[in-house]
Amino acid sequence: MTDTLEQTYYVIDFDSTFTKVEGLDELAHIALAGNPQRENIVQQIRDLTDKGMNGEMPFAEGLRHRIELLQANRAHIDDLVEFLRTKVSDSFARNRAFLNEFADNILIVSSGFKEFIVPIVTELGIKEENVYANTFVFDDEGNVVGVDESNVLSKDKGKVKLLQALQLEGDVYAIGDGYTDYELKAAGLANRFYAFTENVERERVMGVADHVVPSLDEFLFLNQLPRAQSYPKSRIKVLLLENVHPVARESFEREGFNVEFVKGALDEDELIEKIKDVTILGIRSKTMVTRRVLENAPRLMTIGAFCIGTNQIDLKTATERGVAVFNAPYSNTRSVVELAVGEMIMLIRNIFPKSNGMHAGKWDKSANNSFEVRGKKLGLVGYGHIGTQLSVIGEALGMEVYFYDIVDKMPIGNAKKLRSLDELLQIADVVSLHIDGRKENKNLIGKREFELMKDHVVFLNLARGHVVDVAALVEALKAGKVAGAGVDVFPYEPKTNKEPFESELRDLPNVILTPHIGGSTEEAQESIGNYVPERLLEYINNGSSTGSVNFPEVQLPVLKGCHRLLHIHRNVPGILAKLNNIFAKYNVNITGQYLKTNEQIGYVIMDVESSSYSEEFVQSIREVEATVRFRMLY
Repeated sequence: MTDTLEQTYYVIDFDSTFTKVEGLDELAHIALAGNPQRENIVQQIRDLTDKGMNGEMPFAEGLRHRIELLQANRAHIDDLVEFLRTKVSDSFARNRAFLNEFADNILIVSSGFKEFIVPIVTELGIKEENVYANTFVFDDEGNVVGVDESNVLSKDKGKVKLLQALQLEGDVYAIGDGYTDYELKAAGLANRFYAFTENVERERVMGVADHVVPSLDEFLFLNQLPRAQSYPKSRIKVLLLENVHPVARESFEREGFNVEFVKGALDEDELIEKIKDVTILGIRSKTMVTRRVLENAPRLMTIGAFCIGTNQIDLKTATERGVAVFNAPYSNTRSVVELAVGEMIMLIRNIFPKSNGMHAGKWDKSANNSFEVRGKKLGLVGYGHIGTQLSVIGEALGMEVYFYDIVDKMPIGNAKKLRSLDELLQIADVVSLHIDGRKENKNLIGKREFELMKDHVVFLNLARGHVVDVAALVEALKAGKVAGAGVDVFPYEPKTNKEPFESELRDLPNVILTPHIGGSTEEAQESIGNYVPERLLEYINNGSSTGSVNFPEVQLPVLKGCHRLLHIHRNVPGILAKLNNIFAKYNVNITGQYLKTNEQIGYVIMDVESSSYSEEFVQSIREVEATVRFRMLY
């Protein structure tokens, strides 16, 4: 170890810090395989570990009790090493560069055992001579029978005694999850103690720490040391609303983000209060992201709509402010189609009035007003992802399929495209809406449109609530013009399940009302819960905007060996030239450059050599006229 004066030393714990688990606990689990008392004994060992780490019992006493319970041998230690190779803490694994560059000044000081610590840490660049830990005592058969009592780390306050003996000259930063790590600071041997919480949180330890660091990235950021992440993800807040699927939350937490999860929707004022320090927002259909909300979200970079539609988001303002918006255009398509098919069949068969009668004790065995779907004309208003799938299934059921869409679409199978909405309404036996929520579609189906429809038509709205004049639908139902209706969406919908549902459609016969659950199947929600975070994480981690509904789409290669500069600007002439002039002025080498624009913004991505630029260069990029947002990744 170098003896140069005034160095900085990094004293790092091993169990639950360098690795995700406690080595001795896992060794017991391996060694006791096949023992009927394994779970009970392992739990005793874990309880002793926790008490020691929390400072609730003398360390030496707990260590000896654990060794007595262990029943391990050398072969079990070999198995443990293989297991621990898969359990290195994520933030340590991705910061090998720091571990290698500062190897002379990194000390692993652990109450664990060298036999399983050295093989793990040396693979990541730690020097074996800088590993301070206990050692096992073995009998002639290789069984663990004790601990080397001459090693100070086997004693109470062993870490303190070790550092006193080392007499390190310079600043000492201690990083760990246990109270024994804090004791280095309490004894005056460490300048600062950082409570490491990536794997376990101990309240007593966090309470005495100078800093609580959820990852090694956070420690490196605080001390401006070389790191894999330009900005620690633990500092990036994710707000997920409306009870999105748990896999979404898991995706962000697995990446190390700070996640807040809210079951219901928030109104404008509530969202403004919550969003002030949020970087990633996840919503479904009920939360309205207005201009006012966006103007009060200075750190917001991206929004994920865990649904198909994005009309609940002010896309123009989001784009102006450099906020990328993503949705899930395909993930729940099948679920909506299946609900539409089910409702169509139930309504044509007049099942619900029959069922309600049965519940009231009425036996009405007759074929009156009960028909097959085969041979009926299915009219689809909108021929996108849902409309086309419903078209295929409708045809498979023996229906004639007609559709109308304002965009020219290629018919699938024997479906026929009609020239106008009026033409479709006049010939369809079943009218099913599959259109988006743009303002122009408000009350697209009203009194006039219902009058155009055939008598006794079946009507489905699984699209958007405001595209139908509900009063006109109620009138058509009561007059018998519409024989049955299935409605899944409404102009106003309760924000939570506790709020009552009010509508003129309630209590009407042969009307199926569902609470906006067209895409609410376990399969669809899990699919959305996986798909949307993937897009958001690609954007935050890599800069890729593939799938964005408001940004120019750019699919970027994985960032390797360089720094990535992401520049969003108003789409005005000359910005790329200005940026390139700055690169030339500061003699910065570009290893990759990408530019895409849309009507509102331009998105420039520049990969540069990591050591080729200065702070002045970065500031010049930030100050380019028309810049909306600038960030760096490395």
